[in-house]
Amino acid sequence: MKQNSPLPLVLVVDDEASNLQLLRQILQDHYRLLFAKDGARALDLARQEHPSLILLDVMMPGMTGHEVCRTLKADPATASIPVIFVTALTDPEDEVRGFDAGAVDYITKPVSAPIVRARVRTHLSLVRMDELKDSRLEIVQRLGLASEYKDNETGMHVIRMSHYARLLGVAAGMNEAEADDLLHAAPMHDVGKIGIPDRILQKPGPLDPDEWAVMKTHATIGADIIGEHAHGMLKLARNIALTHHEKWDGSGYPNGLAGEAIPLEGRICAIADVFDALTSERPYKKAWPVQEAVDLLQKQRGVQFDPQLVDLFVGLLPAICAIKEKWAETPLATAA
Repeated sequence: MKQNSPLPLVLVVDDEASNLQLLRQILQDHYRLLFAKDGARALDLARQEHPSLILLDVMMPGMTGHEVCRTLKADPATASIPVIFVTALTDPEDEVRGFDAGAVDYITKPVSAPIVRARVRTHLSLVRMDELKDSRLEIVQRLGLASEYKDNETGMHVIRMSHYARLLGVAAGMNEAEADDLLHAAPMHDVGKIGIPDRILQKPGPLDPDEWAVMKTHATIGADIIGEHAHGMLKLARNIALTHHEKWDGSGYPNGLAGEAIPLEGRICAIADVFDALTSERPYKKAWPVQEAVDLLQKQRGVQFDPQLVDLFVGLLPAICAIKEKWAETPLATAA
């Protein structure tokens, strides 16, 4: 088989040559295969070749499969490789030990060819989904950072405000998965600023009405960049980009939405974004003290911001301040 084959690489580990040969016959038409007859060799191959999946016998001389699996999971270089135990042990306690060691599945001997192929295919599909999710997330985060290069904001701003948003999302009733999607989507809130001319975005003084009208288009530009999505993190990102400048009383932009017509994620990010902007130093302003920023949020409670979310945010202040300190800016140089 060619070295550059796109087929996934599977490492098969068993001390019995007959078992290795059987698994070769079952899998060779669908995958590239590596073989090891003991735990030490399996660990070497896993570290050198980084297979997509490992089929691992349990009862082997020297290192057992459980010991090999625990070693793999303890090493950051191999921890993400899914391990399926293939063993003659059938006691439920043995299965529990295998899962405790870090395995994702358990196939009993004598093996069935359709079952082996189905299990391997399923777990490789999950690996591929994780890789696609990670790649998509990295692209989204880098697009979020790209918008900061156009503005006077910093990478720390998007990190802080996204963590504020996640905290507030959980307090507002989001489950952990929804809150994680919010964390990852929030950095895209101002991606539309990529489409705003520098003469407006970086103008040192106030914008005139025509310039302000152009500036406000960054919300719809951001939504257009992210595009339409049926669900998930990218749908959240689009909603945030489009609605984080809407106001509770309907006086915001771009669509003049009011109250709960504004998506929850937009209402959350409006608070997180404004709080961080106020409490951060920029070349054109000093950082506000936290209490002054809180005072403004409370003053705008029911006007600019969702009143219940403001109350929740204020209740989270110790955790908010911990995030602010963890991802603090390097102090800006002052002019001589």
